Amino acid sequence: MKSSARIQLFQGPSMPFEMAFASLPDELRAGEVLVQISLATICGSDLHTTEGRRSAPVPCVLGHEAVGHVVSSSREGVAIGQRVTWTLADSCGHCAPCTSWHLPQKCEHLFKYGHAALSDGSGLNGCYASHIVLRPGTEIMTVPAALPDCIAAPANCALATIVNALETLPDPYHSALVQGGGLLGIYACAWLKHRGVQEVYCTDLSPQRLALVAEFGGIPVMPGERMPQVDLVLEVTGSSAVIPDGVKALRPGGHYVWAGMVHPETKLDLTGEAVLRKCLTLRGVHNYAPEHLKAGLDFLAANHTQLPFEKLTSPALSLEKLNEGFELTRSRQWQRVAIQP
Repeated sequence: MKSSARIQLFQGPSMPFEMAFASLPDELRAGEVLVQISLATICGSDLHTTEGRRSAPVPCVLGHEAVGHVVSSSREGVAIGQRVTWTLADSCGHCAPCTSWHLPQKCEHLFKYGHAALSDGSGLNGCYASHIVLRPGTEIMTVPAALPDCIAAPANCALATIVNALETLPDPYHSALVQGGGLLGIYACAWLKHRGVQEVYCTDLSPQRLALVAEFGGIPVMPGERMPQVDLVLEVTGSSAVIPDGVKALRPGGHYVWAGMVHPETKLDLTGEAVLRKCLTLRGVHNYAPEHLKAGLDFLAANHTQLPFEKLTSPALSLEKLNEGFELTRSRQWQRVAIQP
């Protein structure tokens, strides 16, 4: 085992990442697992952090979407050499959110990878690094051998969140509208078709994104274009400006799921009357539980040869070129930019 890991330090918004080294643990604590990262991807939330739209302790190692190989393990059932991914959050398993509420992602002692200070624990807390130490309350899952790294890496954030968001569907559910054609929206189109929804519409301001949506089962809807009423609307734009259109698109008794508006600047222009008179069900979703990641991996394993998931991720850049990777992310040329330590 190498004595140190390579890490990219985040020092604050608008500041460049800095390459550094961190010591690998001499000994793992009970339940911990040391993983050598083979591929990570840049999530939109990481981009928001670098732009100051999302707070993070500094210095820290960002990044939470990744796959890797186990190089040391003190957990039963997790073996050296195993190719794995993991939940983005570590939960205690004992508090009310973990047990009674079935919301381990809202654990009272929650730890989120890529969102923790370098001084917290081993310091190997994020995926823009050569190694990461996974804590005892983190669910670790084997990545199917046939699934390429570039397809598997975003599963432990974007795809698992969509699986959670679309866990409960209205009855009946023949049609849906996805608001947003980014990676969450693309996954949503593919997942809804997988769940048997006959017509899945998708709106976005970008014609380029809408063209890609069509390859994953979505029906592109350009701004201003009329569409029929639907059973379900999913918001993944991150903008509250789309909410009135979503309410308008829903049939009476329809479901509206919000999964993108995770920022403070999302005040709503919505009346209670608009919701009550249509008998709507509203649901807010943030992150996911381990079973959602498992379902997402199973979905990718079953469908990665039928759908062009490889188009979603850029050719990999080296860890040393992480700053360039974030510039490429800002260009919106790719749904995810890949980083290979």
